[in-house]
Amino acid sequence: MAFTVIFLCIVVALSAALGPRRVGAARGRSMSLPYESGILSTGSARIRLPVQYYLLAVFFVIFDVEGVFIYSWAPVVVEAGWAAFISVVTFVVFLTLALVYLWRSGALEWGPKHRRMPVKVPPNSPVELVKIPEREVV
Repeated sequence: MAFTVIFLCIVVALSAALGPRRVGAARGRSMSLPYESGILSTGSARIRLPVQYYLLAVFFVIFDVEGVFIYSWAPVVVEAGWAAFISVVTFVVFLTLALVYLWRSGALEWGPKHRRMPVKVPPNSPVELVKIPEREVV
């Protein structure tokens, strides 16, 4: 216990002695700014993100966990036998069906939804009377 306390005191003292020091107000201000990926932040961090970002994060976690399960199962596939193989295949089939369902329901769409509304053309209107000649394919 005493060794741990002495070691921690030495590490803190070395960090204070060898670490960077604040010089002037400009350096202190720049040290308090968030800095990520080599770019200083612009604007506020308190902005609203679209729901699609959260959906994408959830989908990533789900399919990442699938990868971890399959990766951890792969080395013991021979020892686990057919029952484990069938359970993993069932797991993958369910996740594939879930992905197809998400795709078909539009959960993976990022842009605005476009609906094709039928256009009602009144009788005897100029639009109805104009016939566009079909082009001949050569």
